[in-house]
Amino acid sequence: MTESPKISKTLNVVLWLAQALLAATFFWAAYMKLFSSPEQLANMWPWTAHNSGLVKFTGVIDLLGGLGLILSGIFNVWPKLTVVAAYGSIALMVSASVFHISRGEGSQIGFNIFV
Repeated sequence: MTESPKISKTLNVVLWLAQALLAATFFWAAYMKLFSSPEQLANMWPWTAHNSGLVKFTGVIDLLGGLGLILSGIFNVWPKLTVVAAYGSIALMVSASVFHISRGEGSQIGFNIFV
C-alpha cells in the first residue's frame, strides 16, 4: 500500500486561505458582472460598454471558477475539481490579458497576471 504524502498543517492552512481569497475574488467579479447595471460596469471597466454578452458569460465563468475552487474541498467530493478550476482560472486570466492587449489596454492586465 502506498500512503499519500503528509502535508503540513501550516501549508494546508495557507493553501485554503489562498483558495478562499481567489474564490472571493471570483465571486465578487461574478456579482459585479451579473448584477450591476451596464452604466456602473462601464464606469469601472470601459470594455463592458460594448460587450454585454461577454460580460454575462465571464460573470458565469467567474462564478463557476469560484465554486470549483472551494466546493470540492469543503464537501470532499471529486478533489480533482479544484485542480480543474485552477487551470480554468489560469485560462480565463490569460484570455482576459489577451483581450485587453488586443484592445490597447495592456496597462490593465496587472490584476489578471496577479490572479
